[in-house]
Amino acid sequence: MKKKLLSVLLSTAMVAALLAGCTKNPGTSEVTSTPAGSEVVSGNVETGNTALAAFKTAVEEKYPELKEGTVVDLVDDGNYTATDGGKEIVIYCWNDEFQNRVKDHCPDYKADAADPNKGTYKGVDVTWVITPNEGTAYQDKVDNYFLGTDTSAGTVDIFLVEADYAIKYTGQNASLPMSEIGLDDSVFADQFDYTKDAVTFDGKLKGASWQACAGGLIYRRDIAKEVLGSDDPAEVQKAVADWAAFSDTAAKLKDAGYTITCSANDTYRVYSNNVTSPWVVDGKLNIDANIMNWVNDSKEMVDNGYTGTYDLWGDEWNAGFFQTGNVFCYFGPAWLINFCMAADQEGSVAHDGGWALTEGPQGFFWGGTWICAANGTDNKTEVAELIKTMTTDKKVLKEIVEKDSDCVNSKSLLSELANDTTFTSDILGGQNPYKIFLDGVGKVSLKNIGQYDQGCNEEFQKAMKEYFLGNAELGSLE
Repeated sequence: MKKKLLSVLLSTAMVAALLAGCTKNPGTSEVTSTPAGSEVVSGNVETGNTALAAFKTAVEEKYPELKEGTVVDLVDDGNYTATDGGKEIVIYCWNDEFQNRVKDHCPDYKADAADPNKGTYKGVDVTWVITPNEGTAYQDKVDNYFLGTDTSAGTVDIFLVEADYAIKYTGQNASLPMSEIGLDDSVFADQFDYTKDAVTFDGKLKGASWQACAGGLIYRRDIAKEVLGSDDPAEVQKAVADWAAFSDTAAKLKDAGYTITCSANDTYRVYSNNVTSPWVVDGKLNIDANIMNWVNDSKEMVDNGYTGTYDLWGDEWNAGFFQTGNVFCYFGPAWLINFCMAADQEGSVAHDGGWALTEGPQGFFWGGTWICAANGTDNKTEVAELIKTMTTDKKVLKEIVEKDSDCVNSKSLLSELANDTTFTSDILGGQNPYKIFLDGVGKVSLKNIGQYDQGCNEEFQKAMKEYFLGNAELGSLE
């Protein structure tokens, strides 16, 4: 039985994250690109142009109820339906990552040689419905199914979510509690707490992930040797152990001709993953103290020339992955190291094994995919077995580590890998990263996750960029 989603959440827009980095010359409309870390910070502040006011306005446009000082409560009334006997398992996702994990590692899945989006699982036909995650396209696809306006694929059995908007679906009837498909909490006892917190609503676990996207500070070995005297992770950690040490090291790097990061946004997730309050409290916008720490620390870093304000994934940000770049470090998880740092390109730092990993000032995560059982599934048993296999079977998870370089969601397996001297990363110059990932993931908490997180995080970074560039005063939310 399909349940309607709350209409206010259906209007939530995903702002494109893959924007090209650039700087705008004050007083002109000209946009110019400059080498990573070399932008000139200057601005012309117009009277009344305040970053926090701009943030508030943008968020209230996304979520009109906040302008009235109210919130729309998420409601899961417990009206669930899950049956067996369906003739087809339909899976909604936004790319082929999970599809490939199932094809490559799930022993009971048989791929269709003629059609990559077809297969069988334990004798039941499987259809993959892939809607690329551009703008709101994927969420719209899921929304329209539960609203009953797009049932062209038939009954959906599984759909995937990301942490930024997971609560939109776990906070109401779209997703089934794992207990409703026969998987109690003990099944997921070996998984990291934050991965369960991300998809828990009113004490009900409503999804599971094979990934634990713990992050760390990824730094250039050659620059560490030159400026800090050592590229040993333990020694470098001393230089970035907290944000005060991080700033001191940034000053040393600047004197040597380097920026510590390419952008102030490089550190945003580290701060935002360590908040003690949500974005909205009692119907009003709330800026956590650690978010303001990011603002104040970043403003100082930008003003001092220790970092820039480029958008993540832009050309200038990517330039720091290469030997010709002057960027000391990035913050990221295993997938950033293995798939985004141009390891297959000559001239990149990764190609020559020139990066290393250390913990950094605070633990954090970035990314991840959660598997949800759709309310109304008519393949309850197969859905439960597929989720259990892909997120808890240690043999499957170890294969994913070895063949796909994922950091997986198993405390015991990561502990084993952390102590395995034969497991090394060529990109990290032979370093085993798993002890650092293991230490970091244990510090991550998502206790303050809320339905406004995605929009608030996106709009806050946009507004603060204008403040960092000197185009706006900070101002206040009032």
